[in-house]
Amino acid sequence: MTAASAAAKSRSSKHCNPTRRGLFPAGMTTWKLTFACKRAEADIFTGDVPELADFDPPPVVMTSEPDESKPDDWQLDVYTEEHPPQALIEAVSALLPSAKGAHTLVELADEDWVTLSQAGLDPVEAGRFFVHTAADAELLPPGRIGLQIEAGLAFGTGQHATTTGCLLTLDALDFVPENVLDLGTGTAILALAAAKTWPGAKGTASDIDPVAIKVSRENVEINGVKIGEAAGEIALYVADGLEEAALAARGPFDLVVANILAGPLIEMAPSIAAALAPGGTLVLAGLLAGQAEAVEAAYRNCGVAPVSRTVIGEWPTLRLLKA
Repeated sequence: MTAASAAAKSRSSKHCNPTRRGLFPAGMTTWKLTFACKRAEADIFTGDVPELADFDPPPVVMTSEPDESKPDDWQLDVYTEEHPPQALIEAVSALLPSAKGAHTLVELADEDWVTLSQAGLDPVEAGRFFVHTAADAELLPPGRIGLQIEAGLAFGTGQHATTTGCLLTLDALDFVPENVLDLGTGTAILALAAAKTWPGAKGTASDIDPVAIKVSRENVEINGVKIGEAAGEIALYVADGLEEAALAARGPFDLVVANILAGPLIEMAPSIAAALAPGGTLVLAGLLAGQAEAVEAAYRNCGVAPVSRTVIGEWPTLRLLKA
């Protein structure tokens, strides 16, 4: 496999979440172990994976959706500094029953794979937003809102349809929010979009993953937005849903954006609805077209009614309004 093809594989990556956060320095040989899997199996690897925690040196695990027209078919890539031991192969295989142990293993040439994955991302235009890496900063069109997001350790580079759908929905909003929550922020891309669109708003971004918040902090600083709790700033929290007291105290919010998955969105419907101010707007994504009705029903039962959908392929973004 060439370096170019390896970088291209990461373009559709939804989760790039290194297990135990290991990263490989440039100039060393790397091994790549690849499995075909299902989306539900790939989601296991979006956080810490206890089954892989004891391997030393730790592997880097990346999940991707190679073909958005097949939303249930995903790919898992495991990168290791040395030839992967059989115990690691067996541990990963046990978590991917659909693969039935089938995998490929290649030795990669000396490369800085984080840099390569970033270089493989093309800019994304979504309404007034222009999402780009540092390498493409000079391509920002006049009058557009630039969002510099590097590929790396968390979900949300603008490449995936769910993120693009959220950006398009934010772009179409016809009111000026004062208190915004980006729940499950990933890279803080949506919190940044809100902060740059409505610079007077108080922003909050939370994620269950501490690494996502670390990445978010870096992105907020890169994009010239202040980190803090005042209007015009973004406060960052490591939190599981809305259970964190400090996060809950930031509400009620007149705009909540949650790009997660259908299951958690349904499970958290009561708490998300409670955090939303009367008349507030809710933007939900991360669900498949066939899951939209169930998600809408869960929120309708909590007093939050569907208003519109933005659909990109199999991925709808829902806009809802609290009575």
